[in-house]
Formats: sequence, structure tokens, C-alpha cells
Amino acid sequence: MKVTKNSRRQIRLQNIVFVLLFVLVVGLLAWLSQRYQYQADWTANNRNTLSVASARVLDQMPEQVKASVFTVDSGAMHQYIADLLGRYQRHKKSFKFEFINPDTEPDRVRQLGIKVDGELLLEYQGRSEQITALNEQAITNALQRLLRASEPWLVFVEGHGERSPFDKANHDLQVWAQQLEAKGFQLHGLNLATAGLVPDNTNVLVVAGPQVDFLPGEVALIEAYVRQGGNLLWLADPGEMFGLEPLAEQLGISFEPGVIVDPAAQMFAIDDPTFAIVGDYGLHPLVDGLDMLTIFPRAAGVMVEPQGQWQADGFLFTTERSWSETGVLAGEIGFDEREDVAGPLSLAVALTRGLDNEYAKDEAESKQQRIVVVGDGDFLSNAYLGNGGNLDLGMNMLNWLSRDDQLIAVPAKITLGRSLNLSRNASMVIGFGFLVFLPAILLLTGLGVWLKRRKA
Repeated sequence: MKVTKNSRRQIRLQNIVFVLLFVLVVGLLAWLSQRYQYQADWTANNRNTLSVASARVLDQMPEQVKASVFTVDSGAMHQYIADLLGRYQRHKKSFKFEFINPDTEPDRVRQLGIKVDGELLLEYQGRSEQITALNEQAITNALQRLLRASEPWLVFVEGHGERSPFDKANHDLQVWAQQLEAKGFQLHGLNLATAGLVPDNTNVLVVAGPQVDFLPGEVALIEAYVRQGGNLLWLADPGEMFGLEPLAEQLGISFEPGVIVDPAAQMFAIDDPTFAIVGDYGLHPLVDGLDMLTIFPRAAGVMVEPQGQWQADGFLFTTERSWSETGVLAGEIGFDEREDVAGPLSLAVALTRGLDNEYAKDEAESKQQRIVVVGDGDFLSNAYLGNGGNLDLGMNMLNWLSRDDQLIAVPAKITLGRSLNLSRNASMVIGFGFLVFLPAILLLTGLGVWLKRRKA
């Protein structure tokens, strides 16, 4: 090609047009980036994206949520908090946050009682929560507490060897209780024999697996509480009722004899035949969104014949292969159609009835009284709470009983583990691969190139 003055001008003109178009495209992309945003989270478990639980809590909060961070840090900590709160803001545009330097507003800091650098103040509908743990789980728990109109009182009956929400033995309920407190519940113990009454501000009364008989007067107090519209959670275990027969009669509840045996447990490497696996949930709102298996050690089937205005629904059902074993749980165990009760069996029932106005404390309570009876208390104990969906089910029960239906579909666990557990062989392969094999390959490759060039 012959280069002339005309061709040079054309090439120069093409170059100028290319540069102008390139600058125009870059400017257009910059303008579009200010108006539209797109983000992708490729991390394991989507660590940099708001969890499903947090998103569902925000969806239940129609009004503005305001977060104030009190910190003098303007570096890495400031950026970490901004990124964390930014996840909430991206999901809910009305979630606003600001950084406040405590040194410039000492009066406000003193009035709010801010004591820790990085302390977070959350405000919603005139209520506020202060937290010092800056992570998603702590923030979402605080949002759930703000979402509740009040802090429901959970009263646990004591004095009969019940599972305690305050003790850490394997059969107790401390881990579950800690989760409840983090979500805004107030937990209290109640000895009916010494108190002589059930407090009027009790939202849910919990009877968790007694081991000795109730006094007749104590049973009468529970009956009166139920008769007057109180919500109740009864965690019963196989065997005796320990004096609670009048309560069962009042509710129309009875328990299948024996202990449920479920061969399906062997699929989960569980050798104990008394473990029941539940994956069949009814259509009750209490189990709405629950899609994980739940595990029940030593459970009893629950039967109900609703009395009066009560309506009853089962919501936990064992597999068809299960049965209620009435014989000795030793040696070879098999179904005896003459003595045992064939599955599937109901493990829990929910009872509801409309309340008379004379028993309602407020307009909300005038709608419905709620009771849950479960034929097992072990599934919420410290030893078994972490199995399958046991924790989610336990939280759903209390949210439903305390009439916080909007929180039932919020999973209890909002963060997944970030640790990588490698076997010994995998660790050795990775270690030798990076420390020995890879350097050796690079060294041999370099040596080969050097020898080839030397011969050339």
C-alpha cells in the first residue's frame, strides 16, 4: 500500500475518531455506573450477601430503619461497618445509616450511654436497640427485637424436675433459651407451689417434661390459666403424666402407649431405635417454610379429641414404617400388631379457640388462644437442639404461641460456617503439592529451558 498525504490524513482522522468514541464509551459507562448498580457475590456461602433470614426480617419492617454508628475510626473498621450495613441498605432502601464521631457529640453519647467505640444504635418506630457486636447475626437479632411490639414473657414451670432454661446439662434447655432471649423474649421461672398464681403478663406458659407429680393445687392453677385464655407449650415425654391428667382431659389430649420406634433413623447412622425422624409437616402456619428434617429422641404419639370450642391440628408426623413400641426396648425389636400402634403417628398438635372478651387482656388477645402439645422434650434440649431443623421448629413454636406470626418463616440460623475441614490425606496432598511438587516442577522447567538455550 502506497502511503500518501491523503492516506496519512485518513489514518490520523480514524485515530482521532477512535479516541473520541473510546472516551465517549468510557464516559457513558461511568454515567451508567452512577445510575445503575450490579453486584455478584461469588464467595462461599454468599458471605458478602444479606442472608435469607435478615432479608425476611427487613421485609416485615415497612417503615424506615435508622442505624447510628458511634466510632472515631475512619479506616478499616469504618469500611467494615459500612460494607456490613450496606447489605441491609441494598435490600431495603429506607434503611439509613450514619457515622457519628463521639468526640464531636459528647452530650448525645452521654445521654445514650454509649461506652464502646463502634457501638451501634438501631431505631424503628420510636424504639431503639444498642449493640456492640458488629456482625449480621447480632444486627438481625436486634431488628427482630425491634419488630416485636413488646418483649413476650415466657414462664417456665419449675419444682418438678422439669428441663431448665437456665442450666447447661444435656437434658436442659439453656441453648434454646439463649436463642429465645436473643430474639427478644423474656424468660422467667415459676414455682406454682410458692407463687400461688400464674402472672397476668405471662404470654406463654411452658411445662417442659416434669419428673415428679404436680400437687392438685398446682394443676388447678394451670387449668385456670388455660380456661382464662392463656397460651401453653406442653413438652411431654413418654410414660407418666405426673399428675397432669386433668389438664390433658381439659384439652382432650391423650398419649399413645409406649415409645416411638422409627427404622428410618438407621439411614442417618443412628443406631438407637427410639429416634423418630420427621419430614412430614402438615399445612399448619406453625411449620410454614420448614423444609428440614427434625429428630425426636424417645417420643410419644399424641392424640386429640377437641373439647368444646377447641380446634386441633397435627403438624408433626412420623414415617409409615414407624410404630409405638409397648414392649421392652432391648434386643431384637419388631412391630407386633397385637400390642404396638402402627405409624404414621402424630408427634405434636396445635389447639386454638376464639377467646371470650372477658378473658382478653387487649384487642390482639381477643382473637385466638393457642396451645401446643408435643410428645417429646428432648428435641429442644442442649444435646439435640442442633440436629436438623430442631432449632427452627422450637423458634416457630414460640413465635406462633406469642402471636408473632410474621417471624415464623424467619430461619433461626442466619450464618453458615466458614471453616474448611480437610482430612489428613487432603492436607498432606496440598502441603506437599505447594511446598515440594510445585517448586520442583518450576525448577525442572527452568533447568530444561537453560539447557536448551545452552545447546542452541
